[in-house]
Amino acid sequence: MVTGASRGIGRALCEAFAGRGATVGLVSRSEEELRALAVRLPAPSEGSGHEILVADVGDRDEVAAAIDRFGEVDVVVANAGVADYAPFKDMDLEPIERMTRVNWLGTVYTVHAALPGMLERLRGHLVVVSSGAALRSFPQAAAYGATKAAQRGFAEALWHELAGTGVDVTIVYPGEIATEIHAHEHDSLPTWRTIAEEADAGQLARRVLTAIEVNERAVYYPPFVQALRGAHGLSPRIADFALRRLRGITAAPRRSP
Repeated sequence: MVTGASRGIGRALCEAFAGRGATVGLVSRSEEELRALAVRLPAPSEGSGHEILVADVGDRDEVAAAIDRFGEVDVVVANAGVADYAPFKDMDLEPIERMTRVNWLGTVYTVHAALPGMLERLRGHLVVVSSGAALRSFPQAAAYGATKAAQRGFAEALWHELAGTGVDVTIVYPGEIATEIHAHEHDSLPTWRTIAEEADAGQLARRVLTAIEVNERAVYYPPFVQALRGAHGLSPRIADFALRRLRGITAAPRRSP
């Protein structure tokens, strides 16, 4: 079951799972987009077909109802996400609350509804799609980065809490991926956000499926994201220096003394 299934990374994940013969539960608020996607997917190797599950992940009751309708689920991907970039001082609270509700609480509601059944069956895999912004948050993305860091902390703890239960956890850290997440703000994105270098969502989806198969703890894509994690973990000053060289001064405008 994939949340945020109708577009971007979610759509690519649904295509990848269906390509392996899985029955996919497609979760999104847009029934029309889900139906258009479902008819394009290869038919599952077992069962009657893929399931369209219209739900807002920011509504706990709708998420729980979608999981109840789908039934036994082997893999749950908490992928739904939204983004709004602007200096924090210029942001209204509404987009911040929306990102918190969808990105962070949407993940909590999805896992909370799916996990009991997995624990009862002694098997399952949770995938939390976070972001490279969870590893080093960027200027004009303070609120977005905070929601993604919350996902990271949540999933890292679950990885340990669920040891020995038969339920595994993979955290995904995408960098700049070619999706529609910034379609509403292309003309106002910060200069460090390089649309020209966006990576392929299909390749990321294939990496996620491989990670599930081998029970990999984390997926970093493209590889630059893992390099960023290492540099920032070693020294934020080193990471800032590298980002200035790669993305310009707007990626790290304040210099350490």
